[in-house]
Amino acid sequence: MPLKTHPLQRALIPRAQGLSFPGRYTSGLRRCIQRGIALGALCILPALTGCFRVTRAVQKSHPPTAVFTTSLDQILRETQERYDAIKTMNASVEIVASTGGDKQGKVVEYTALSGYVLERKPNDLRVILFLPIAHLRAMDMVTDGTTFKLSIPPKDRFLTGTNAAEPHSKNSLENLRPNVFSDSLFIKPQQEGELVALTSDERVYRPSSNPKDLIAEPTYELSFLRSVPGRTELKTQRVVHIGRGTMLPFQQDIYDKSGQLDTQALYENYETFGGVQFPAKITIRRPKDQLSLVLTINKLAVNQTLEDDQFELKPPSNVKVEQLP
Repeated sequence: MPLKTHPLQRALIPRAQGLSFPGRYTSGLRRCIQRGIALGALCILPALTGCFRVTRAVQKSHPPTAVFTTSLDQILRETQERYDAIKTMNASVEIVASTGGDKQGKVVEYTALSGYVLERKPNDLRVILFLPIAHLRAMDMVTDGTTFKLSIPPKDRFLTGTNAAEPHSKNSLENLRPNVFSDSLFIKPQQEGELVALTSDERVYRPSSNPKDLIAEPTYELSFLRSVPGRTELKTQRVVHIGRGTMLPFQQDIYDKSGQLDTQALYENYETFGGVQFPAKITIRRPKDQLSLVLTINKLAVNQTLEDDQFELKPPSNVKVEQLP
């Protein structure tokens, strides 16, 4: 019984049959070429018909229970209200720091330190961290919004300078400035001179309450921008990512003057403290410094009176003060 040929074979074989060969070639060689072309046609048939593919199962995501839709004006109002809801905060925290990454080829994670974060808007901030042994102070930092003081008792160091001073230490932890905390703890509303833009996106994540679950949540991206004087250019200052399942921020990206990502803050585990929703876990990432801080709030008191002396820090008499620019 003659073999059936595929239409592609029938299209290619006549071309081979029509080839002309010099007299020194035999008819056997002609037949070999014809068979080779036919075999090549058979080899590409599976690819043309979709036989060369592999299907594998992946976990299926699902949307959140509810997805909210709102306007730019409403998001700006809610951002302002969340910021205004807390005038002062006194938080008992635990902070885990890690340094390094792909640039250094290693990651060093430090022992968790307990401590306190005090903030009195608009400018006063203090961060106190204790060593796990004997509850001795590991770090004490305070700012009035313009200048800062940093005490590192284990190293007998006391630094002071302006908040705008560029970090210069090879130690990422010593490059910490108060604005890293204040900018990450609170999402500021629209500032004077800032332009805003709202776009939509989606994130896929595993909720901490059920890590086996996979949620695809629509998001709003609220961008704060400034125009460059004399140029038709806008520079991104911040981008706030808001989950449409809760209408709460889950991430904030803060950019420097050159447009590089300076600080990234992630917000998780929202709880109600004193009638105000606030994230109980905040992860602060500093890509340029290869530094990460995971701040867990154990206790938070909001809108209580904080006195001036709670934001005073004096250098020990036996420690030389290092003046930074």
